[in-house]
Amino acid sequence: MASVLKKRIPRISDKSKRKFIDLNDLRMPELNESVKTTVKVAEIYKYEDLLQLSDFIYNGNIMLVDCSALSNDDATLKRVTEELKSMGRDIEGDVAALSKEFLILTPKGISIDRNKVRGFY
Repeated sequence: MASVLKKRIPRISDKSKRKFIDLNDLRMPELNESVKTTVKVAEIYKYEDLLQLSDFIYNGNIMLVDCSALSNDDATLKRVTEELKSMGRDIEGDVAALSKEFLILTPKGISIDRNKVRGFY
C-alpha cells in the first residue's frame, strides 16, 4: 500500500529537454524599422551627466532617469530636476516623478497620467 501513496517522478529524457533561445541573437526587423520612439533608461551620478542625456531627450525618446545616486545630495538633485523640467518645456513634453529616485520625461504628444493604477484587494 505504501507504493500507491508514493509520487512518481517522471524521468526527463534527452529528447524532451528544454531548449532556450538567446534573445540577443533574435532580431525582428519588421519591428525595428517602424520604431520611432524608444524608452531609454539612464542613471545620473552628477549634474554633468545631463549633457549626455540631452541628445536622447531632444531626439524624442522617453527617458526614465534613475537619480538614486544623488539621494544624499539635495542641492544637486534639485538642479538635475530643474534641468530636466527645463528640457521638458523645450520639447513641449511632460516630466513627472515616479518616486523619490525615478523621474520620467516624455516627448511632445505623450502625456504622463499622475494617477496610479492599483490592484484590487
